[in-house]
Amino acid sequence: MGFDRSMALASSALTALVPLSILLGAVLGNFVHYDAAERIIKRYDLTGAGATAVNSLFSPAEGTSASVGIFGVVFLTISVLSFARAVQRLFEQAWELKPLSVRNTRNGLWWILTLGGYGVVTATLSALLGGRALGLAASVCQVPVTAAFLVWSGRILSAKRISRPDLIPFGITAAVLTVAYSVGAAIYMPRLFNSSAARYGVVGAVFAMISALFAAMLVLVASAALGREVRDELGRIRQGHRPSDHEVHRQWDSVVEQTRSRWRTAREQVSHHQVKGPNH
Repeated sequence: MGFDRSMALASSALTALVPLSILLGAVLGNFVHYDAAERIIKRYDLTGAGATAVNSLFSPAEGTSASVGIFGVVFLTISVLSFARAVQRLFEQAWELKPLSVRNTRNGLWWILTLGGYGVVTATLSALLGGRALGLAASVCQVPVTAAFLVWSGRILSAKRISRPDLIPFGITAAVLTVAYSVGAAIYMPRLFNSSAARYGVVGAVFAMISALFAAMLVLVASAALGREVRDELGRIRQGHRPSDHEVHRQWDSVVEQTRSRWRTAREQVSHHQVKGPNH
C-alpha cells in the first residue's frame, strides 16, 4: 500500500512540477535569473548525457517561447491541484479522516503557494551551503524549515482536523529522514541520471526524475505512518497504558517482516523493469 501511494504521489508531482518549473522559468526570467534545469544540474552535479537531457527536458524547443495559453493554464491548474489532493489523501488516510476531495481546494491552493516559498528557501540554502560534504550542511539547516512546512502542510491539507501537536512527530521524522535521503540522492542520482540519459536520451531524464520523486514520496509516506504511530503511542503513555514486552516484540517482528517482504517485492519489480527495458 505504501509503495502504491508513493508511486501515485511521485507521478502526480512529476506531472505538476515539470510544467510549473518551465512556466516559472518563462515568467521569472524577465525579472531574475531562474533556470530549473540549471538548478537540477547543480543540485546533483550532473555532467555529460545527464546534464544535456535535463537541459532538453526543461528548455522550450528552439525558436519557440515558453508562453502558455488558456488551455495550458487550465491544465497546469488541474495538475497542481491534483498533486495537492494526492498529498491531502495521504494525511486523510494516515489519520483516518473523512475525505474532503475538492471541497478543500482553497486550502490546496494555499498549500501550493507555500510549497513554492518552501522551494525558494531550500534552494537558497542549497546554493549557499550545498557545495560542502555532499550538501550535508544545507540538508541539516533545512531540517527545521522542512519540519515546520510539513507540520503546516498536514494542518492545512486536513482542513485543521489534525492538531499541530499531533503532527509534530510526523514533521520531525520526515525532516530527519529527508536529510538521509538528500545525502543518498547526492551520491546516487548523478549516476542514475547519466546512465538513464545515455541509454534513453531525454526520456531517461524523466525516468531518473520519477525515481528520485518516488524515493522522496516513500520517505513522506513512511514518515506519515510512523508519525501517526508515535502520536498514538505517546497518547497511550500519557494515559498510563503500557503494552507487554511480548506484544512489543510481536509488533516489532511483524514490522520487520513486512518491511523485508516489501523490499524484496520492490527489488524484484526493479530487476524486472531493468531486464525488460532494453528489449523494449
